[in-house]
Amino acid sequence: MSFPRFLDLSARVSGHLRQAPADASATVRHLLLDSRRADLPVGAAFFALRGPSHDGHRYLHDLYAQGVRLFFVEENIALPGGLAAYPEAGIMEVVSPLAALQALAAAHRAQFTAPVLGITGSNGKTIVKEWLAQLLSPDEDICRSPRSYNSQVGVPLSVWELNPERHTLGIFEAGISEVGEMARLARIIRPTEGIFTNLGTAHDAGFASEEQKLLEKLTLFQGADFQRLFYCADQPLVRAAVVALQLPGFSWTRLPTPPADVRFTTEASSPANTTRLRADYPAPGLTAEFTLPFADEPSIENALHCLAVLLHRQVEPAEIQRRLLRLHPVAMRLEMKLGRHDSYLLDDTYNNDLAGLALALNALARQSRPGRRTLILSDVLESGLSSPELYARVAALLPAAGVSRLVGIGEEISRELKIEPGSTPSGADASTDPASFLIQTFPTTEAFLAQLNPTDFAHETILIKGARRFGFERIVAALQAQQHGTVLEVNLDALSHNLQYYRRQLSPGTKLMVMVKAFAYGAGSYEVASLLEFQRADYLAVAYADEGIALREAGISLPIMVMNAAPDSFETLRRYRLEPEIYSLEMLDEYLATFDIPAESPLLTPKIHLKLDTGMRRLGFDEADLPALAARLRQHAARLPVASMMTHLAAADESGHDDFTHEQLAAFRRMTTALEAALGHSVLKHALNSAGILRFPAAQFNMVRLGIGLYGVDASNTADPAVLRPVSQLRTTISQIKTLPAGTTVGYGRRGTAAAAERRIATLAIGYADGYDRRFGNGAGTVLIHGQAAPLVGSVCMDMCMVDVTNIPAARAGDVALLFGEGLPLPELAARIGTIAYELLTSVSERVKRVFVSE
Repeated sequence: MSFPRFLDLSARVSGHLRQAPADASATVRHLLLDSRRADLPVGAAFFALRGPSHDGHRYLHDLYAQGVRLFFVEENIALPGGLAAYPEAGIMEVVSPLAALQALAAAHRAQFTAPVLGITGSNGKTIVKEWLAQLLSPDEDICRSPRSYNSQVGVPLSVWELNPERHTLGIFEAGISEVGEMARLARIIRPTEGIFTNLGTAHDAGFASEEQKLLEKLTLFQGADFQRLFYCADQPLVRAAVVALQLPGFSWTRLPTPPADVRFTTEASSPANTTRLRADYPAPGLTAEFTLPFADEPSIENALHCLAVLLHRQVEPAEIQRRLLRLHPVAMRLEMKLGRHDSYLLDDTYNNDLAGLALALNALARQSRPGRRTLILSDVLESGLSSPELYARVAALLPAAGVSRLVGIGEEISRELKIEPGSTPSGADASTDPASFLIQTFPTTEAFLAQLNPTDFAHETILIKGARRFGFERIVAALQAQQHGTVLEVNLDALSHNLQYYRRQLSPGTKLMVMVKAFAYGAGSYEVASLLEFQRADYLAVAYADEGIALREAGISLPIMVMNAAPDSFETLRRYRLEPEIYSLEMLDEYLATFDIPAESPLLTPKIHLKLDTGMRRLGFDEADLPALAARLRQHAARLPVASMMTHLAAADESGHDDFTHEQLAAFRRMTTALEAALGHSVLKHALNSAGILRFPAAQFNMVRLGIGLYGVDASNTADPAVLRPVSQLRTTISQIKTLPAGTTVGYGRRGTAAAAERRIATLAIGYADGYDRRFGNGAGTVLIHGQAAPLVGSVCMDMCMVDVTNIPAARAGDVALLFGEGLPLPELAARIGTIAYELLTSVSERVKRVFVSE
């Protein structure tokens, strides 16, 4: 959109122009909300959003330096550096940048006259959107939400991508968590048709009742232009609400009684994992039979929503069947995995469009690992752009992500993609040739695999981004480190959610140190640290120097405190910019002796953190040590920088010991006051852990330490259980299932005692060498298979264990078993065997493959 048109639209919907841009002939291409994702600053308009733990106005100067030239700011805000610091920028003042963003997207939507389909409901929105886009792609040029962009900011960003000259259909999902949100989204999407997936328990906490939540969601479909709602009539509340609101509907059912436009009858079929169904569509007198390429209930329900749309559009049954067989389960999240030869893979093979590519390149740009960055990319499908324009845009995205090698797969990308001389990405590793950009092209995935040598990708960070039909999962399999089928899945979006929850509990200005010791509580240190760096945490903490060294070698630059630094590692600490925790006079003396620097030298020792023992009785200076400690601090003040003083609360999570906790905090105040007097200045002070953040907000001092809470476990039982999200899921596969006669025992020592009836016993590919506790044996533990509980039978072995699947007839070899995660919360499992969630998390062996997922 041209600058003048954009500014005119902005002025009409949101505010007034405080300063005109220097280049009034520019084109606005991108709406930017996150200062860390200014990949393409030219043509970007930045909206300075403010929230409980962030303020976009703080980053205006950085964005201006990167080349952004249009800013939406709050009225009467003091710009960092003053208006004179932005001589070429256009500054638009608005009451609310978020409201301006939404109003601008709504005005843009008003220019689009083709149909728009809105999707809401409790579950399945993203999958239904993706499948419907696949199924309708032969008939339409579709603009759709990238991934699960369905929030108050995700929807306007999605709708902004509508191109009236190109797209013939828009498909956007809308999600809400409280009253009033859907009305705002409805004004932006303005759907002409809609799908209501289902009514479940998600986000119940934000509404007074299930009925209120349903009516709020249905607000999306009450606009003047709305023509038709596709919904399942099998939910009585939904059916009654649609009738009461007099919404024009097209309903489907799988039951014999509710009246509906289409009736589906389903049954399992051969081959396994497929479903046969019959559709009776009385209005045109149609009866047709179809086969779905899956058998699980959520996929069937999602597919039936899509099938209802195709039937209403009167697509021929034979053509519907052809399209249905191309459907695949949608892996909606980018996955990060270890590759062979010290490579690192970003697996984003679920689709390939321009918006999704930009998001994936953002994820690549955030990786701090040294080495070359490579993009393996298929033809970009369904963009609606001419090939030259499409691949010019693709090429423009690459420099900001630091891509220095591109492997293009497909006829079109091989023909069209060109990198202009001199456009070598600025982020390319210094070990690569700065004057070149390597491009390799192959007509097919098969041609690439035929010549693939994984050593050619050693030490690289590789983004693998391909449209489904190219089968890039084969490339992932060829490059991925070969490990057994037990996986710890770490949800980085859940981790970010928990981080922001704890940040909202902090007073303004309180800094945040995050614990990534013990392999980030089993989650994976580099990946967690990289996310925390992106989310602007203030400090990281590790247990040992080796953990900090590994983070530095992986490119992490945040300040890092080492909690158990051995004297023989002090020189190494300085080399890697690591800051030790000092907890005794003897240790402090050894530290000073290591750096025997003349008093007049400008060279400082590395920063230290003073550990004060106020009652934990583990490590730290006692109050009796303070005179000697204060004397040393005064003596060496010129060359001994103290970064912080800290203490460890012994029982912050237990209300029965609150008096003791208050005594600890009082002692900490006394001790830090005395030591700061000796130093002659104040320093950072921190006492609160995850439980303390929630239970003792008045004791935040100026920094807190977040640990187990980040990973979704509330040790204090203070947080609303619906607020924190589980971060990790441990899962494995069924190796074999045996049908055992009555009286048969199972496993070592015959501890799996005989039963009176025949049983089906499944052997799982996980054991105590993987970190699955032996105490779960003999019925103490339970796993979930197809969502159903299967108790442990017999002892947990070194590399496997056995469960009873007699009551799960659908269980088959190769199926997934969940050992902890959603549905099997860690605190509940820990209580069964008399331990704590920390132990279960940190016990997961490093031989278990970590897969990191993010939307």
